[in-house]
Amino acid sequence: MASTLDQAAGWGLVSIAGFVFTYYSIWVIVLPFVDPDQPIHQYFLDRFYAVAGPLVAGVILLMIIGALIVHDTMKSRKKVKTS
Repeated sequence: MASTLDQAAGWGLVSIAGFVFTYYSIWVIVLPFVDPDQPIHQYFLDRFYAVAGPLVAGVILLMIIGALIVHDTMKSRKKVKTS
């Protein structure tokens, strides 16, 4: 059974993920159909960042995955040499 602290942390992470999903969906899907002179545009970054942000995050994620694969490969080779 999860403790109260674990449940609070889980709800916090779900809330943050829900906010980010909603913000990004409005930014990318709805905002292009709203006139540029509407005040809602002041709450969102330039549309360039809608593409650049996930692209940079994806590259960083791939680099981390690659580093973990290299680390595990080197670790398994070290085990074979010592056996």
